[in-house]
Amino acid sequence: MRKNTRFAVWAASGLLALTSLTACADDAAATASAGGAKGDGKGTKVKIMVGGLDKVIYLPAMLTQRLGYFDAEGLDVELLSEPAGVQAETALVSGQVQGAVGFYDHTLDLQVKGKSVESVVQFSHAPGEVEIVSARAADDVTSPKDFRGRKLGITGLGSSTDFLTRYLAVKNGVGVSEFTPVAVGAGPTFISALRKGAIDAGMTTDPTVATILDKKAGTVLIDMRTPEGSREALGGPYPSSSLYMQTDWVNSHKDTVRKLARACVKTLNWMSTHSASEIADKMPADYSQGDKALYEEAVKSTLPMFTKDGVMPQGGPETVEKVLKAFNPTIKNAEVDLSRTYTTEFVEKAAG
Repeated sequence: MRKNTRFAVWAASGLLALTSLTACADDAAATASAGGAKGDGKGTKVKIMVGGLDKVIYLPAMLTQRLGYFDAEGLDVELLSEPAGVQAETALVSGQVQGAVGFYDHTLDLQVKGKSVESVVQFSHAPGEVEIVSARAADDVTSPKDFRGRKLGITGLGSSTDFLTRYLAVKNGVGVSEFTPVAVGAGPTFISALRKGAIDAGMTTDPTVATILDKKAGTVLIDMRTPEGSREALGGPYPSSSLYMQTDWVNSHKDTVRKLARACVKTLNWMSTHSASEIADKMPADYSQGDKALYEEAVKSTLPMFTKDGVMPQGGPETVEKVLKAFNPTIKNAEVDLSRTYTTEFVEKAAG
């Protein structure tokens, strides 16, 4: 029965990824067929896939557009959305888009698979993720040691929430085969799974976290929305949300990447000098789902995860490598060249 359940989870996740990618394929066809964003200059078209545009952890992408910073750089940036970062990664490596906003850890995972991808702007130095336990399981799941035999929600198989869940389990003596990962996405689908008992606990971000706590549908088990929370759970800074791109594309479109980096760094700096309320006011109205105060609280809780300058935090790549090697046999037995997984060339010029 357990094998059948696991197979069903994998199959459902695969179908979701296929459906999502098919839906965005037509939208990206013009760029893909034309070979991507050709040329550097005013009006340069760039498509960026985000692993959930309404997630607060990826807020800088939409905020940069809303502040007009892409336009100011002469860039025509189209932001597309997928429910999980792993699907944004797939869209990038398949050539459907020129950039992806997702977790930095995908660059390491892709390198050992023979793909050269690098972070060009590091939005964060903490995961921004929270492990939530359902109200009904709160008395029984009090630490990752209790993951054994449990159904744990993640956005998608192969996603960063999947990676982090596996690490927390292994770190606390629970094998990756001793719990069942369930792909439930984020937002309403995650909350529904938690309330109906489809999952006992799960990893998610704001504004989903704020909604769950407001509805008293679950409690916080592990909070990684701050650098301090990251160090406690993972042993160091954990660079997560980033703008990453294929290295070949970066090298052949340096002026465009420089403009993208400058726009994003301006946004990070703007965020560091404005309140959660002011930031929330700039976002699309539907992101608050009818509760502006709750959305502002979600932004406020997540703000500590963001960098101010887009620079990779010192020691961050090493923490990510340690986490992945703890449970991923492919990476554990491979040599990872961390220097090829990110570049500070563009953000340092932007800061200057």
